[in-house]
Amino acid sequence: MSEIHQFLRDHAISEVEAIIPDMAGIPRGKIMPAEKYAEDEGVRLPESIFLQTVTGENPRDASAIHPSQIDIDLVGDPRTIRVVPWAAEPTAQVIHDCFYDDGRPVPMSPRYVLRRVLDLYAAQGWQPLVAPELEFYLVEPNLDPDYPLKPPVGRSGRPEIGRQAYSIAAVNEFDPLFDDLYAFCEAQDIDIDTLIHEDGAAQIEINLIHGNPVDLADQVFLFKRTAREAALCHKIYATFMAKPLAAEPGSAMHIHQSVVDSTTGANVFSDAAGEPTALFTAHIAGLQKYLPAAMSLFAPNVNSYRRITRYNMAPINVQWGLDNRTAGLRVPLSDAQNRRIENRLGGADANPYLAIAASLACGYLGMVEKLQPTAPVVGSAYELPFGLPMTLADSLAMLRGSAALLGIFGERFVAAYAAVKESEYETFLRVISSWEREHLLLNV
Repeated sequence: MSEIHQFLRDHAISEVEAIIPDMAGIPRGKIMPAEKYAEDEGVRLPESIFLQTVTGENPRDASAIHPSQIDIDLVGDPRTIRVVPWAAEPTAQVIHDCFYDDGRPVPMSPRYVLRRVLDLYAAQGWQPLVAPELEFYLVEPNLDPDYPLKPPVGRSGRPEIGRQAYSIAAVNEFDPLFDDLYAFCEAQDIDIDTLIHEDGAAQIEINLIHGNPVDLADQVFLFKRTAREAALCHKIYATFMAKPLAAEPGSAMHIHQSVVDSTTGANVFSDAAGEPTALFTAHIAGLQKYLPAAMSLFAPNVNSYRRITRYNMAPINVQWGLDNRTAGLRVPLSDAQNRRIENRLGGADANPYLAIAASLACGYLGMVEKLQPTAPVVGSAYELPFGLPMTLADSLAMLRGSAALLGIFGERFVAAYAAVKESEYETFLRVISSWEREHLLLNV
């Protein structure tokens, strides 16, 4: 009996959600009776699921997929089976990997893209470790998208009207919601380390315990859905938009990353004397060199670039510094075994599989190319020039033009990803904003 089948029996599961993350990190898949899933031990979906935009459309450029729009096989990963704690009846969810009928992995699958990067590390005898930090906002239900979002009302009967960074009282305003959130996470083995109130009104940050990159990407993927479900139980929205409120800071997904020796478990960023190694500085240099070309994987939406603004708690370049939160790459204070780099570029709206894959890929390129970083920045990196693309269109053009990243991610993935995101960008350009009507209608 398979592990998944055994889990379904042990937990008296009556329904199964067979899911995959699409390009945007949205759960896609099928819901079926447990008996049918246990019998089939798998699911089939059209390959075109990876060529679907966030608005549910298909781009005109479909060259990355088979012209017949063939089906692919979804194979459940037994490590990912979990109960769905908010479901009305006993329900399990399983994250799947995607394969063609001949056993080849589907190259557009975000989960496979991350595995490709990890295979490169394994070939060198290295094992990356990551620890994501994820920010999000709680907002009032917003039924009309023409109206700005507002902070929700807490137990005091009043919404937040100012910034409450690290406030315990501000978190306590939503204790019933967070009690449910913690319970839902515990039921799904999502290892939350800490929860704090961030700078924005009703903005929350959670930190996950470091570990295997695929496991942590799975946890972020599941956490986003979990936070939304917990919030809806209290008639509140949880949003992971990068910049949901114009006057408030954006929401990030920071990625702490280190690399250990696969055999000894020793951190390759530190030598026997506890000093930084050449691999450590080369990893930083790789991030500096290649992150701008990978930016669309950290800032995948038009809204993402509203977060990347000077003096607004988001990095604007790939400078690095020791315990410097203004830099795109921060080296936190730590002992030798925990020496790591914090990549602060990503938005909370990024697909966690792709953002983690991109961050590790850039660092890997620096290590194998033996690159040298710039000197660490002292003082505010906000005072230095922009070093990142400032629009989604520019980011995608840089990704398409990077031979090194094409080689790591695969040409079919890059073609599919760019086609989806370019289609979303074209859709956005057809929308006339209220700002344009207010300031241009009678003035130009």
